[in-house]
Amino acid sequence: MQAINGMIRVLHKNPLARSLWARNSCSKLFVGGLSYDTNETALKNAFEKYGEIIEAVRVIAHHVSGKSRGFGFVRFTSEASANVAFKEMHSKELDGRNIRVEFARKNF
Repeated sequence: MQAINGMIRVLHKNPLARSLWARNSCSKLFVGGLSYDTNETALKNAFEKYGEIIEAVRVIAHHVSGKSRGFGFVRFTSEASANVAFKEMHSKELDGRNIRVEFARKNF
């Protein structure tokens, strides 16, 4: 733990522990480290085998250039499906890059 401006911040070196601590009954995953060539179809295809996806898969693009910013989001119908996808896909290769999967924070 670390105190910053009177607030306590929990530090986790393990991405699994950090992600599990940060989530709040979440079925939405953050996917980082995407190839700039990865589109929403490829992201959906990689994750849909773990459960039904209820929200459009989004790869976030730069507002001016339209090019991928290297991250996106996937929301499942259930937390259980998101858990399986998290465990199976974290650090896996997608389009030539090892991706980082975490539970999305509430403000996303």
